[in-house]
Amino acid sequence: MDSAKPQTNGDPGAKDLDVLIIGSGFGGCYALYKLRELGLAVHVFEAGSYLGGVWHWNTYPGARVDSEIPYYQFSIPKVWRNWNWSERFPSGDELREYFKHVDHTLNLSKDISYSANVVDARYDEASAKWTVTTENGQKAVCKYLICATGSSFKPHYPNFKNLNQFQGQLIHSTRWPEAANAKNKRVAIIGSGATAVQCTQEIAKVASHLTVFIRTPSISLPMFQRTLSDLEQRVNKSTYRRMFEYCQQSKSGLGYDSQPGSVFDLSDAEREELWEELWNRGGFNFNQANYRDFMVDPKANKLMYDFWAKKTRPRIKNPEKAAYLVPEIPPFAFGTKRSSLEQDYYERLDQPNVDIVDLKANPIHEFTTKGIICKDGIERKYDTVVMATGFDAMTGSLTNMNIHGRDGLTFQERWKDGVYTHLGLCSSGCPNLFLVYGPQGKLLFCCLIAPTAFTNGPVFIESQVNILIDLIQKFQSEGIKSIEAQHSAEEQWKDAIQRANDKTLMPLTDSWYMGANIPGKKREQLNYLNGIEQYVRECREALATLRGFVVTYNDRVRI
Repeated sequence: MDSAKPQTNGDPGAKDLDVLIIGSGFGGCYALYKLRELGLAVHVFEAGSYLGGVWHWNTYPGARVDSEIPYYQFSIPKVWRNWNWSERFPSGDELREYFKHVDHTLNLSKDISYSANVVDARYDEASAKWTVTTENGQKAVCKYLICATGSSFKPHYPNFKNLNQFQGQLIHSTRWPEAANAKNKRVAIIGSGATAVQCTQEIAKVASHLTVFIRTPSISLPMFQRTLSDLEQRVNKSTYRRMFEYCQQSKSGLGYDSQPGSVFDLSDAEREELWEELWNRGGFNFNQANYRDFMVDPKANKLMYDFWAKKTRPRIKNPEKAAYLVPEIPPFAFGTKRSSLEQDYYERLDQPNVDIVDLKANPIHEFTTKGIICKDGIERKYDTVVMATGFDAMTGSLTNMNIHGRDGLTFQERWKDGVYTHLGLCSSGCPNLFLVYGPQGKLLFCCLIAPTAFTNGPVFIESQVNILIDLIQKFQSEGIKSIEAQHSAEEQWKDAIQRANDKTLMPLTDSWYMGANIPGKKREQLNYLNGIEQYVRECREALATLRGFVVTYNDRVRI
């Protein structure tokens, strides 16, 4: 790098680095591994006590990934060669063991500071370096700052009246305590997203009584979980390299073949035959391997919903519960909220010891010392309340860290009127700061190109980090001191995302995709919509000439 002696911006106690990474989930781990291969001085600040990202934090009952094996893992041969999975959709416990294997295989922890929650970062224009400070006083100075903080870190607590007066156990699902109190207890779960679905499936088995508070019923798809044998995986590894290459060139990061054309190209009988096949594959096959027009054509969308309802409603014997959970009129357009994968969610909700409260008809009025009072005036008493209320997704981890750019603004101030990035990688005012799996750079598939629920994280993250690796090599070879996104380029990137979004049914539904789950947050599409292959192409075309950036060389500036 370009320093003859350590440059720590006047703080001799700070680590002098080429690159600091914030976060050690899939993105942080892969970036650390790849950047060390370049011979750079790299370190990670991780808020948790160990690596794993969301799989370190999510220890709630039933926590399980819904992207299937073999696709949901690192593509690094020395990692997968000596690791076998036990299930098609691994549990949180197994994923934590996997990250221990990753750590041991790649020797990552030697370059990670744990319990290092970043609370401040500041850019110094004179030295072109970032100074990053943690809650416990650790400091690092770096040329490149990579925020691999993911999309789901900052918990969202709705502003319920008198929430702090509740004297039972109050748990947010992403901060699950070891001494959770659910067995033979009266429990409430607030929420209907993926976490709530998984918690409901497990807690309903052990609670004496469970109440699930639902604002909008989930449209969940069958997981069709199964065990994986060692023999099967040993044989399948013969095609792993080709499979990962295929996934990186796909729309969704999963090895599914999608259907070209329109669903209306089929007769009713042909459509039913295809949809039965896709349904019985389980996982996200029903939406990701289907025709694409259900996200833009209301008629095609209603056909999808009706098929889902036909398959799901008979599983619920209680007629009132069936009418609420699987209504004749869709609660929202199919696919415009993230479908959860379930195993026995509807059967568990159907149990006689499980009640459902419709929060639209009967909203929560206040908490009491013993429970919850809704609009109907009834006090429902609980030993434990589980807040499966989600996250300040995409932006929350960034706005929470007090990252001050060249102009002194934090992300909270910078994005107060909406998110602006260039390529989902960089932000104006923040030279040499890069985002991994962040806003406008995380992929959501819902347009004509690919109407799937969500890209497979590890495959996309590796593609995005590989772009950054090549970019940093370009800096070194061409004598580039810093780059910073131009706001005009950010406006173009944002406008392209919103125009693509407006061609779909997505704007009809309030969701965390749109930032609509957080009061006061601007309602806008926070995800890139056109698939991994197109995203990589757009990034590489722009970065080849550094189009849309202010570039400062060691001896000059180019705009």
